[in-house]
Amino acid sequence: MDIHALKNVLKFLSIIGMALSLFLLIPVVTGVLYREDMHAFAFFVAGLFGINGIVFLLLQQHTIRLSIRDGVLSVNLVWILLGIAGTVPLVLYTDAGWADGFFEAISGFTTTGATIYSDIEGLPHSILMLRSLMHWLGGMGIIVLGVGLFSLINPSGSLALFKAESTGIKMEKVTPKIKDTAMRLWGIYVLFTLVDTIALKLAGMSLFDAINHAFSTISTGGFSTKNASLGAFDSPLIIWITTFFMIISGINFLAHLKLFSTGTLDGYKREEVVWYLLIFVVLSLVLSGVDEFVDKDSLFHAMTHSFFTIASVLTTTGFATLDYAQWGHIAISVIFVAMLIGGNAGSTAGGVKVIRYIVLFKNLSLQLQKILHPNAVVGVFIDRQRVSSQIISSTTGFIFLFIITNMLVTLYLFGRGFDAMTAVSTALACVGNIGPGFALTGPAQNYAFFSDADKIILSFAMIIGRLEFYTVFLLFSRSFWKKF
Repeated sequence: MDIHALKNVLKFLSIIGMALSLFLLIPVVTGVLYREDMHAFAFFVAGLFGINGIVFLLLQQHTIRLSIRDGVLSVNLVWILLGIAGTVPLVLYTDAGWADGFFEAISGFTTTGATIYSDIEGLPHSILMLRSLMHWLGGMGIIVLGVGLFSLINPSGSLALFKAESTGIKMEKVTPKIKDTAMRLWGIYVLFTLVDTIALKLAGMSLFDAINHAFSTISTGGFSTKNASLGAFDSPLIIWITTFFMIISGINFLAHLKLFSTGTLDGYKREEVVWYLLIFVVLSLVLSGVDEFVDKDSLFHAMTHSFFTIASVLTTTGFATLDYAQWGHIAISVIFVAMLIGGNAGSTAGGVKVIRYIVLFKNLSLQLQKILHPNAVVGVFIDRQRVSSQIISSTTGFIFLFIITNMLVTLYLFGRGFDAMTAVSTALACVGNIGPGFALTGPAQNYAFFSDADKIILSFAMIIGRLEFYTVFLLFSRSFWKKF
Protein backbone atom coordinates (compact mmCIF):
# COMPACT_ATOMS: atom_id res chain seq x y z
CA MET A 1 0.00 0.00 0.00
CA ASP A 2 1.56 3.32 -1.07
CA ILE A 3 1.91 6.18 1.38
CA HIS A 4 -0.63 8.40 -0.40
CA ALA A 5 -3.34 5.74 -0.20
CA LEU A 6 -2.49 5.10 3.45
CA LYS A 7 -2.84 8.80 4.26
CA ASN A 8 -6.16 8.90 2.39
CA VAL A 9 -7.56 6.06 4.45
CA LEU A 10 -6.18 7.26 7.79
CA LYS A 11 -7.44 10.80 7.34
CA PHE A 12 -10.90 9.64 6.39
CA LEU A 13 -11.04 7.21 9.32
CA SER A 14 -10.00 10.02 11.66
CA ILE A 15 -12.88 12.19 10.42
CA ILE A 16 -15.36 9.37 11.02
CA GLY A 17 -13.79 8.68 14.41
CA MET A 18 -14.17 12.29 15.53
CA ALA A 19 -17.76 12.46 14.28
CA LEU A 20 -18.57 9.21 16.08
CA SER A 21 -17.06 10.60 19.29
CA LEU A 22 -19.41 13.56 19.20
CA PHE A 23 -22.44 11.32 18.70
CA LEU A 24 -21.32 9.13 21.61
CA LEU A 25 -21.84 12.12 23.87
CA ILE A 26 -25.58 11.42 23.56
CA PRO A 27 -25.50 8.25 25.71
CA VAL A 28 -23.06 9.98 28.09
CA VAL A 29 -25.53 12.83 28.60
CA THR A 30 -28.33 10.28 28.96
CA GLY A 31 -26.40 8.52 31.71
CA VAL A 32 -25.79 11.81 33.51
CA LEU A 33 -29.51 12.65 33.38
CA TYR A 34 -30.30 9.28 34.95
CA ARG A 35 -27.57 9.71 37.58
CA GLU A 36 -25.32 6.93 36.27
CA ASP A 37 -21.55 6.96 36.68
CA MET A 38 -20.31 8.19 33.31
CA HIS A 39 -16.64 8.79 34.14
CA ALA A 40 -15.31 5.75 32.28
CA PHE A 41 -17.59 6.34 29.30
CA ALA A 42 -16.65 10.01 29.08
CA PHE A 43 -12.95 9.17 29.35
CA PHE A 44 -13.30 6.68 26.50
CA VAL A 45 -15.11 9.23 24.31
CA ALA A 46 -12.44 11.82 25.04
CA GLY A 47 -9.71 9.32 24.20
CA LEU A 48 -11.41 8.29 20.97
CA PHE A 49 -11.77 11.90 19.89
CA GLY A 50 -8.21 12.71 20.96
CA ILE A 51 -6.57 9.85 19.06
CA ASN A 52 -8.52 10.56 15.88
CA GLY A 53 -7.96 14.29 16.31
CA ILE A 54 -4.20 13.78 16.49
CA VAL A 55 -4.23 11.67 13.32
CA PHE A 56 -6.31 14.33 11.57
CA LEU A 57 -3.98 17.14 12.64
CA LEU A 58 -0.91 15.20 11.52
CA LEU A 59 -2.51 14.76 8.09
CA GLN A 60 -4.12 18.20 7.97
CA GLN A 61 -2.04 19.30 4.98
CA HIS A 62 -2.71 16.11 3.08
CA THR A 63 -5.31 16.48 0.32
CA ILE A 64 -7.47 13.41 0.13
CA ARG A 65 -8.14 11.91 -3.28
CA LEU A 66 -10.01 8.67 -2.75
CA SER A 67 -9.93 6.15 -5.55
CA ILE A 68 -12.50 3.37 -5.68
CA ARG A 69 -9.92 1.07 -4.05
CA ASP A 70 -9.30 3.57 -1.26
CA GLY A 71 -13.04 3.94 -0.76
CA VAL A 72 -13.63 0.20 -0.55
CA LEU A 73 -10.82 -0.28 1.95
CA SER A 74 -12.00 2.71 4.00
CA VAL A 75 -15.55 1.40 4.21
CA ASN A 76 -14.41 -2.01 5.43
CA LEU A 77 -12.09 -0.50 8.01
CA VAL A 78 -14.78 1.90 9.22
CA TRP A 79 -17.03 -0.99 10.19
CA ILE A 80 -14.21 -2.56 12.19
CA LEU A 81 -13.63 0.82 13.86
CA LEU A 82 -17.33 1.09 14.67
CA GLY A 83 -17.38 -2.40 16.13
CA ILE A 84 -14.43 -1.67 18.41
CA ALA A 85 -15.77 1.75 19.44
CA GLY A 86 -19.14 0.26 20.32
CA THR A 87 -17.60 -2.67 22.17
CA VAL A 88 -15.69 -0.71 24.81
CA PRO A 89 -18.68 0.93 26.58
CA LEU A 90 -20.60 -2.37 26.51
CA VAL A 91 -17.70 -4.16 28.20
CA LEU A 92 -17.25 -1.34 30.72
CA TYR A 93 -20.90 -1.03 31.75
CA THR A 94 -22.35 -4.53 31.33
CA ASP A 95 -21.23 -8.09 31.96
CA ALA A 96 -20.49 -8.59 28.25
CA GLY A 97 -17.12 -10.02 27.22
CA TRP A 98 -15.16 -8.63 24.28
CA ALA A 99 -16.67 -11.04 21.75
CA ASP A 100 -20.15 -10.33 23.18
CA GLY A 101 -19.59 -6.59 22.96
CA PHE A 102 -18.24 -6.77 19.41
CA PHE A 103 -21.23 -8.86 18.31
CA GLU A 104 -23.69 -6.44 19.94
CA ALA A 105 -21.93 -3.39 18.49
CA ILE A 106 -21.78 -4.82 14.97
CA SER A 107 -25.40 -5.93 15.30
CA GLY A 108 -26.21 -2.37 16.29
CA PHE A 109 -24.33 -0.50 13.56
CA THR A 110 -25.40 -2.94 10.82
CA THR A 111 -29.01 -2.56 12.07
CA THR A 112 -29.30 -6.32 12.47
CA GLY A 113 -30.82 -6.18 15.94
CA ALA A 114 -29.58 -9.55 17.19
CA THR A 115 -28.67 -9.27 20.86
CA ILE A 116 -26.67 -11.20 23.44
CA TYR A 117 -28.57 -9.65 26.37
CA SER A 118 -31.34 -11.61 28.07
CA ASP A 119 -32.29 -8.90 30.59
CA ILE A 120 -32.44 -5.76 28.47
CA GLU A 121 -34.48 -3.85 31.04
CA GLY A 122 -31.66 -4.33 33.54
CA LEU A 123 -29.17 -2.41 31.37
CA PRO A 124 -28.19 1.17 32.24
CA HIS A 125 -30.06 3.91 30.41
CA SER A 126 -26.80 5.04 28.82
CA ILE A 127 -26.26 1.60 27.28
CA LEU A 128 -29.86 1.38 26.07
CA MET A 129 -29.38 4.73 24.36
CA LEU A 130 -26.03 3.59 22.95
CA ARG A 131 -27.60 0.49 21.40
CA SER A 132 -30.36 2.52 19.74
CA LEU A 133 -27.91 5.21 18.64
CA MET A 134 -25.71 2.61 16.94
CA HIS A 135 -28.78 1.56 14.96
CA TRP A 136 -29.61 5.11 14.04
CA LEU A 137 -26.10 5.95 12.84
CA GLY A 138 -25.79 2.72 10.90
CA GLY A 139 -29.25 2.96 9.38
CA MET A 140 -28.66 5.60 6.79
CA GLY A 141 -25.02 4.62 6.77
CA ILE A 142 -22.20 6.16 8.71
CA ILE A 143 -20.42 6.51 5.39
CA VAL A 144 -23.18 8.67 3.89
CA LEU A 145 -22.68 10.98 6.86
CA GLY A 146 -18.98 10.73 6.16
CA VAL A 147 -19.57 11.71 2.55
CA GLY A 148 -21.25 14.87 3.71
CA LEU A 149 -18.39 15.72 6.07
CA PHE A 150 -15.67 14.49 3.76
CA SER A 151 -16.92 16.46 0.74
CA LEU A 152 -16.40 19.65 2.70
CA ILE A 153 -12.70 18.81 2.57
CA ASN A 154 -12.53 17.07 -0.79
CA PRO A 155 -15.57 17.52 -3.07
CA SER A 156 -14.09 15.43 -5.88
CA GLY A 157 -13.38 12.31 -3.86
CA SER A 158 -16.68 11.67 -2.08
CA LEU A 159 -18.21 9.70 -4.95
CA ALA A 160 -15.87 6.77 -4.26
CA LEU A 161 -17.21 6.42 -0.73
CA PHE A 162 -20.84 6.75 -1.76
CA LYS A 163 -20.45 4.01 -4.36
CA ALA A 164 -18.77 1.71 -1.85
CA GLU A 165 -21.40 2.14 0.86
CA SER A 166 -24.71 3.01 -0.75
CA THR A 167 -27.16 0.17 -1.08
CA GLY A 168 -28.93 -0.56 -4.30
CA ILE A 169 -28.11 -1.57 -7.82
CA LYS A 170 -27.53 1.82 -9.36
CA MET A 171 -26.66 5.03 -7.58
CA GLU A 172 -28.95 7.94 -8.46
CA LYS A 173 -28.18 11.53 -7.66
CA VAL A 174 -31.20 13.75 -7.02
CA THR A 175 -29.04 16.84 -6.61
CA PRO A 176 -26.06 17.84 -8.76
CA LYS A 177 -23.61 17.35 -5.90
CA ILE A 178 -23.44 14.04 -4.07
CA LYS A 179 -22.71 15.94 -0.85
CA ASP A 180 -26.06 17.72 -1.10
CA THR A 181 -27.88 14.45 -1.79
CA ALA A 182 -26.28 12.82 1.25
CA MET A 183 -27.06 15.70 3.57
CA ARG A 184 -30.66 16.02 2.36
CA LEU A 185 -31.17 12.30 2.92
CA TRP A 186 -29.96 12.75 6.47
CA GLY A 187 -32.36 15.68 6.88
CA ILE A 188 -35.32 13.47 5.92
CA TYR A 189 -33.96 10.72 8.17
CA VAL A 190 -33.89 13.10 11.14
CA LEU A 191 -37.37 14.40 10.31
CA PHE A 192 -38.86 10.89 10.22
CA THR A 193 -37.16 10.12 13.54
CA LEU A 194 -38.64 13.23 15.18
CA VAL A 195 -42.15 12.54 13.87
CA ASP A 196 -41.98 8.90 14.98
CA THR A 197 -40.76 9.96 18.43
CA ILE A 198 -43.63 12.41 18.85
CA ALA A 199 -46.20 9.87 17.63
CA LEU A 200 -44.95 7.18 20.02
CA LYS A 201 -44.89 9.66 22.92
CA LEU A 202 -48.48 10.71 22.21
CA ALA A 203 -49.44 7.03 21.98
CA GLY A 204 -48.32 6.41 25.56
CA MET A 205 -44.58 5.69 25.57
CA SER A 206 -42.24 7.54 27.89
CA LEU A 207 -39.98 10.04 26.12
CA PHE A 208 -36.96 7.79 26.67
CA ASP A 209 -38.70 4.75 25.19
CA ALA A 210 -40.11 6.82 22.32
CA ILE A 211 -36.67 8.15 21.32
CA ASN A 212 -35.04 4.74 21.52
CA HIS A 213 -37.76 3.00 19.52
CA ALA A 214 -37.82 5.77 16.92
CA PHE A 215 -34.05 5.35 16.49
CA SER A 216 -34.54 1.60 16.04
CA THR A 217 -37.59 1.90 13.80
CA ILE A 218 -36.39 4.48 11.25
CA SER A 219 -33.06 2.66 10.99
CA THR A 220 -34.94 -0.68 10.67
CA GLY A 221 -32.69 -1.98 13.44
CA GLY A 222 -34.83 -3.69 16.06
CA PHE A 223 -33.17 -3.05 19.42
CA SER A 224 -35.78 -2.32 22.10
CA THR A 225 -35.65 -1.07 25.66
CA LYS A 226 -37.90 -3.93 26.78
CA ASN A 227 -37.33 -7.66 27.14
CA ALA A 228 -40.59 -8.34 25.29
CA SER A 229 -39.80 -5.76 22.58
CA LEU A 230 -42.91 -3.85 21.39
CA GLY A 231 -45.10 -6.53 22.95
CA ALA A 232 -44.31 -5.06 26.37
CA PHE A 233 -46.42 -1.97 25.67
CA ASP A 234 -49.59 -3.94 24.85
CA SER A 235 -50.86 -1.10 22.67
CA PRO A 236 -52.37 -1.62 19.20
CA LEU A 237 -51.83 2.08 18.47
CA ILE A 238 -48.09 1.84 19.18
CA ILE A 239 -47.89 -1.31 17.06
CA TRP A 240 -49.63 0.32 14.06
CA ILE A 241 -47.51 3.49 14.35
CA THR A 242 -44.34 1.41 14.36
CA THR A 243 -45.64 -0.70 11.46
CA PHE A 244 -46.20 2.45 9.39
CA PHE A 245 -42.75 3.88 10.08
CA MET A 246 -41.04 0.55 9.43
CA ILE A 247 -42.71 0.35 6.03
CA ILE A 248 -41.81 3.90 4.96
CA SER A 249 -38.25 3.33 6.19
CA GLY A 250 -38.08 0.28 3.93
CA ILE A 251 -38.86 2.49 0.89
CA ASN A 252 -36.02 4.00 -1.13
CA PHE A 253 -35.20 7.29 0.62
CA LEU A 254 -34.63 8.89 -2.77
CA ALA A 255 -38.41 8.55 -3.27
CA HIS A 256 -38.94 10.48 -0.04
CA LEU A 257 -36.35 13.03 -1.15
CA LYS A 258 -38.18 13.58 -4.46
CA LEU A 259 -41.41 14.16 -2.56
CA PHE A 260 -39.82 16.80 -0.36
CA SER A 261 -37.81 18.34 -3.20
CA THR A 262 -40.43 18.47 -5.96
CA GLY A 263 -43.71 17.75 -4.20
CA THR A 264 -44.47 14.85 -6.56
CA LEU A 265 -45.20 11.19 -5.86
CA ASP A 266 -43.20 9.96 -8.85
CA GLY A 267 -40.69 8.19 -6.63
CA TYR A 268 -43.43 6.05 -5.10
CA LYS A 269 -44.74 4.99 -8.52
CA ARG A 270 -41.60 3.04 -9.36
CA GLU A 271 -41.97 -0.67 -9.90
CA GLU A 272 -39.84 -1.55 -6.89
CA VAL A 273 -41.98 0.49 -4.47
CA VAL A 274 -45.24 -0.83 -5.94
CA TRP A 275 -44.07 -4.46 -5.72
CA TYR A 276 -42.69 -3.88 -2.21
CA LEU A 277 -46.03 -2.57 -0.94
CA LEU A 278 -47.95 -5.30 -2.76
CA ILE A 279 -45.74 -8.02 -1.25
CA PHE A 280 -46.20 -6.49 2.19
CA VAL A 281 -50.00 -6.41 1.94
CA VAL A 282 -50.32 -9.92 0.48
CA LEU A 283 -47.99 -11.59 2.99
CA SER A 284 -49.63 -9.69 5.85
CA LEU A 285 -53.12 -10.78 4.82
CA VAL A 286 -52.01 -14.41 4.45
CA LEU A 287 -50.34 -14.35 7.86
CA SER A 288 -53.44 -12.70 9.37
CA GLY A 289 -55.54 -15.60 8.14
CA VAL A 290 -53.10 -18.12 9.55
CA ASP A 291 -52.89 -16.29 12.89
CA GLU A 292 -56.66 -16.04 13.21
CA PHE A 293 -57.08 -19.72 12.38
CA VAL A 294 -54.39 -20.89 14.83
CA ASP A 295 -55.05 -18.62 17.81
CA LYS A 296 -58.78 -18.06 17.25
CA ASP A 297 -58.25 -14.36 17.96
CA SER A 298 -60.28 -11.49 16.54
CA LEU A 299 -59.52 -10.35 13.00
CA PHE A 300 -58.25 -6.99 14.27
CA HIS A 301 -55.86 -8.68 16.71
CA ALA A 302 -54.61 -11.03 13.99
CA MET A 303 -54.12 -8.22 11.49
CA THR A 304 -52.40 -5.97 14.03
CA HIS A 305 -49.74 -8.51 14.90
CA SER A 306 -49.46 -10.02 11.42
CA PHE A 307 -49.01 -6.71 9.59
CA PHE A 308 -46.48 -5.70 12.25
CA THR A 309 -44.58 -9.00 11.97
CA ILE A 310 -44.36 -8.91 8.16
CA ALA A 311 -43.30 -5.25 8.25
CA SER A 312 -40.65 -6.08 10.84
CA VAL A 313 -39.25 -9.05 8.91
CA LEU A 314 -39.63 -7.63 5.39
CA THR A 315 -37.80 -4.44 6.34
CA THR A 316 -35.28 -6.51 8.38
CA THR A 317 -36.11 -4.51 11.52
CA GLY A 318 -36.55 -7.44 13.88
CA PHE A 319 -39.08 -6.09 16.39
CA ALA A 320 -41.57 -8.57 17.82
CA THR A 321 -44.91 -8.37 19.61
CA LEU A 322 -45.56 -12.11 19.89
CA ASP A 323 -43.51 -15.27 19.47
CA TYR A 324 -44.56 -15.90 15.88
CA ALA A 325 -42.48 -19.08 15.85
CA GLN A 326 -45.43 -20.66 17.69
CA TRP A 327 -47.91 -19.94 14.90
CA GLY A 328 -47.18 -23.15 13.01
CA HIS A 329 -45.35 -24.24 9.88
CA ILE A 330 -47.45 -22.25 7.41
CA ALA A 331 -46.80 -19.03 9.32
CA ILE A 332 -43.08 -19.79 9.49
CA SER A 333 -43.07 -20.39 5.73
CA VAL A 334 -44.74 -17.03 5.08
CA ILE A 335 -42.28 -15.25 7.37
CA PHE A 336 -39.37 -17.02 5.67
CA VAL A 337 -40.51 -15.56 2.36
CA ALA A 338 -40.41 -12.08 3.90
CA MET A 339 -36.92 -12.78 5.28
CA LEU A 340 -35.69 -13.66 1.80
CA ILE A 341 -36.99 -10.48 0.18
CA GLY A 342 -35.97 -7.40 2.15
CA GLY A 343 -36.88 -3.77 1.50
CA ASN A 344 -36.07 -1.30 -1.27
CA ALA A 345 -32.64 -0.41 -2.53
CA GLY A 346 -31.61 2.92 -1.05
CA SER A 347 -33.59 2.30 2.14
CA THR A 348 -32.33 1.51 5.62
CA ALA A 349 -33.56 -2.08 5.23
CA GLY A 350 -31.24 -5.01 4.58
CA GLY A 351 -31.83 -8.23 2.67
CA VAL A 352 -31.67 -8.96 -1.04
CA LYS A 353 -33.94 -6.00 -1.95
CA VAL A 354 -37.08 -6.09 -4.09
CA ILE A 355 -35.44 -4.47 -7.12
CA ARG A 356 -33.03 -7.37 -7.51
CA TYR A 357 -35.89 -9.85 -7.68
CA ILE A 358 -37.57 -7.69 -10.30
CA VAL A 359 -34.38 -7.71 -12.39
CA LEU A 360 -33.94 -11.44 -11.84
CA PHE A 361 -37.47 -12.45 -12.82
CA LYS A 362 -37.59 -10.10 -15.80
CA ASN A 363 -34.29 -11.45 -17.04
CA LEU A 364 -35.59 -15.01 -16.58
CA SER A 365 -38.67 -14.09 -18.63
CA LEU A 366 -36.38 -12.60 -21.26
CA GLN A 367 -34.34 -15.80 -21.51
CA LEU A 368 -37.52 -17.85 -21.98
CA GLN A 369 -38.61 -15.48 -24.77
CA LYS A 370 -35.26 -15.89 -26.47
CA ILE A 371 -35.67 -19.66 -26.48
CA LEU A 372 -39.04 -19.34 -28.20
CA HIS A 373 -38.00 -16.45 -30.47
CA PRO A 374 -34.22 -16.66 -31.04
CA ASN A 375 -34.12 -13.72 -33.46
CA ALA A 376 -36.26 -11.34 -31.42
CA VAL A 377 -34.61 -8.13 -30.19
CA VAL A 378 -35.75 -7.83 -26.58
CA GLY A 379 -34.43 -6.41 -23.36
CA VAL A 380 -35.14 -6.00 -19.65
CA PHE A 381 -37.05 -2.81 -18.85
CA ILE A 382 -37.80 -1.35 -15.43
CA ASP A 383 -39.79 1.87 -15.13
CA ARG A 384 -39.66 2.09 -18.94
CA GLN A 385 -35.87 2.24 -18.92
CA ARG A 386 -33.69 -0.46 -20.35
CA VAL A 387 -31.57 -2.26 -17.77
CA SER A 388 -27.96 -2.62 -18.89
CA SER A 389 -26.30 -6.00 -19.14
CA GLN A 390 -23.80 -4.81 -16.52
CA ILE A 391 -26.57 -4.32 -13.94
CA ILE A 392 -28.09 -7.70 -14.81
CA SER A 393 -24.70 -9.37 -14.35
CA SER A 394 -24.12 -7.49 -11.09
CA THR A 395 -27.53 -8.56 -9.80
CA THR A 396 -26.91 -12.19 -10.71
CA GLY A 397 -23.52 -12.03 -8.99
CA PHE A 398 -25.10 -10.51 -5.89
CA ILE A 399 -27.68 -13.30 -5.65
CA PHE A 400 -24.90 -15.86 -6.05
CA LEU A 401 -22.80 -14.26 -3.29
CA PHE A 402 -25.88 -14.04 -1.05
CA ILE A 403 -26.54 -17.76 -1.49
CA ILE A 404 -22.89 -18.76 -1.07
CA THR A 405 -22.42 -16.64 2.07
CA ASN A 406 -25.59 -17.98 3.67
CA MET A 407 -24.59 -21.51 2.75
CA LEU A 408 -21.13 -21.16 4.31
CA VAL A 409 -22.50 -19.69 7.55
CA THR A 410 -25.21 -22.35 7.66
CA LEU A 411 -22.70 -25.17 7.17
CA TYR A 412 -20.46 -23.70 9.87
CA LEU A 413 -23.31 -23.53 12.39
CA PHE A 414 -24.62 -26.96 11.43
CA GLY A 415 -21.11 -28.37 11.75
CA ARG A 416 -20.93 -26.85 15.22
CA GLY A 417 -23.85 -29.08 16.21
CA PHE A 418 -26.84 -26.75 15.94
CA ASP A 419 -30.08 -28.04 14.43
CA ALA A 420 -30.90 -27.28 10.79
CA MET A 421 -33.59 -24.66 11.51
CA THR A 422 -31.29 -22.76 13.86
CA ALA A 423 -28.38 -22.93 11.40
CA VAL A 424 -30.36 -21.86 8.33
CA SER A 425 -32.43 -19.13 9.96
CA THR A 426 -29.51 -17.71 11.96
CA ALA A 427 -27.35 -17.46 8.85
CA LEU A 428 -30.16 -15.71 6.99
CA ALA A 429 -30.92 -13.47 9.98
CA CYS A 430 -27.30 -12.31 10.25
CA VAL A 431 -26.35 -12.06 6.58
CA GLY A 432 -29.69 -10.41 5.81
CA ASN A 433 -29.34 -8.08 8.85
CA ILE A 434 -32.74 -9.24 10.12
CA GLY A 435 -31.96 -10.16 13.76
CA PRO A 436 -34.26 -12.90 15.01
CA GLY A 437 -34.36 -16.25 13.27
CA PHE A 438 -36.17 -19.41 14.35
CA ALA A 439 -35.60 -22.24 16.85
CA LEU A 440 -32.74 -21.25 19.19
CA THR A 441 -32.55 -17.72 17.77
CA GLY A 442 -36.31 -17.13 17.53
CA PRO A 443 -38.04 -13.83 18.40
CA ALA A 444 -38.29 -14.83 22.07
CA GLN A 445 -34.62 -15.90 22.27
CA ASN A 446 -31.19 -14.24 22.02
CA TYR A 447 -27.67 -15.01 20.78
CA ALA A 448 -25.93 -15.29 24.15
CA PHE A 449 -25.47 -19.08 23.93
CA PHE A 450 -23.09 -18.93 20.97
CA SER A 451 -19.37 -19.30 21.63
CA ASP A 452 -16.99 -16.36 21.25
CA ALA A 453 -15.79 -17.75 17.91
CA ASP A 454 -19.39 -18.12 16.72
CA LYS A 455 -20.14 -14.52 17.64
CA ILE A 456 -17.10 -13.18 15.78
CA ILE A 457 -17.98 -15.15 12.65
CA LEU A 458 -21.61 -14.03 12.83
CA SER A 459 -20.42 -10.46 13.34
CA PHE A 460 -18.47 -10.55 10.09
CA ALA A 461 -21.46 -12.19 8.41
CA MET A 462 -23.48 -9.13 9.42
CA ILE A 463 -20.82 -6.78 8.02
CA ILE A 464 -20.69 -8.71 4.74
CA GLY A 465 -24.46 -8.48 4.42
CA ARG A 466 -24.54 -4.79 5.37
CA LEU A 467 -21.91 -3.93 2.76
CA GLU A 468 -23.72 -6.07 0.19
CA PHE A 469 -20.93 -8.60 -0.44
CA TYR A 470 -18.96 -7.02 -3.29
CA THR A 471 -17.35 -4.38 -1.06
CA VAL A 472 -16.01 -7.09 1.26
CA PHE A 473 -15.17 -9.82 -1.24
CA LEU A 474 -13.16 -7.34 -3.33
CA LEU A 475 -10.57 -7.48 -0.55
CA PHE A 476 -9.91 -11.11 -1.45
CA SER A 477 -9.14 -10.24 -5.06
CA ARG A 478 -5.48 -10.25 -6.02
CA SER A 479 -6.04 -7.45 -8.52
CA PHE A 480 -7.46 -5.24 -5.76
CA TRP A 481 -4.11 -5.08 -4.01
CA LYS A 482 -1.89 -4.78 -7.09
CA LYS A 483 -1.96 -1.00 -7.29
CA PHE A 484 -1.67 -0.39 -3.56
